[in-house]
Amino acid sequence: MKKIEAIIRSEKLEAVKQALDLKGFGSMTVIEVKGRGQQKGIKQIWRGREYTVDFIPKVKIEIFTSSDTADEIMKIIREKAYSGNIGDGKIFILPVEKAVRIRTGELDRKAL
Repeated sequence: MKKIEAIIRSEKLEAVKQALDLKGFGSMTVIEVKGRGQQKGIKQIWRGREYTVDFIPKVKIEIFTSSDTADEIMKIIREKAYSGNIGDGKIFILPVEKAVRIRTGELDRKAL
C-alpha cells in the first residue's frame, strides 16, 4: 500500500479531482496548507508599498492506494496540476504498513 501526498496550487484542485474521479480514484483527503519552496515566497504591492508573502496558500491531497495504482495516480496529478511555473507543487509517495477500517475492522487493501 502507498500514501500519495500532493501539494498543489489551489486553483488546480478541481481539475485534479475530476481527472481522478474519471479513473475511479475518488477517495482523497484535502487540506488547506501554507508553505514555501525554492521561490521563498512572493513579492506583492499593496497601497503602493511592496511586501513579501513568505508562505503561499496551497492544498494538500492525501490518497491511500494499492501499490500497483500509485504511479497512475501520480501521473494524473502531475498532468492536471502542471502550469509550467514555479510553485506548481510536489508529489510524494510513501509506503504504508497497515490500514484498518474502524467500523468493520477490515485490514489493509480491504480497508481502503
